[in-house]
Amino acid sequence: MRIFNGFDELKAAVCTEVGISDWIEITQERINKFADATCDEQWIHVDQERALAEMPGGKTIAHGLLSLSLAPMFIREVMGLSGLKNTLNYGADRIRYLAPVPSGSRLRGRVSIAEAEEVPPNGLRVSYRLVIEIEGGQRPACVAELIALHYR
Repeated sequence: MRIFNGFDELKAAVCTEVGISDWIEITQERINKFADATCDEQWIHVDQERALAEMPGGKTIAHGLLSLSLAPMFIREVMGLSGLKNTLNYGADRIRYLAPVPSGSRLRGRVSIAEAEEVPPNGLRVSYRLVIEIEGGQRPACVAELIALHYR
């Protein structure tokens, strides 16, 4: 884990990779819980029997938003920022889902700092570039620019 001691260190890291998280398995149970929580129970996500018969590879696939929802965990795993009062999710730009995530796959996050700009009062708006990789995959599951407001 990389710890940043203040906004200046974080600003100095713009255009650099911060780190790569550990792998996390995307189990069918996790997919089912996400489907329940979001009311998105499309068969490609939850019907294992039908997926076996009709899906390439014979497996259900995770929701794209499930992959993206792991972003805070991936970022917190690779970095910390000392001296903060709080952090707010400001939004996201340029989200792309580039490859399906079959159940049983493992994902990890590759985190970079794209931009950092001071905002009043006592804040720093940071754009993080997140590439969510699939173990053994040719393409990432998801690429996104996530924006956070950090306050000291």
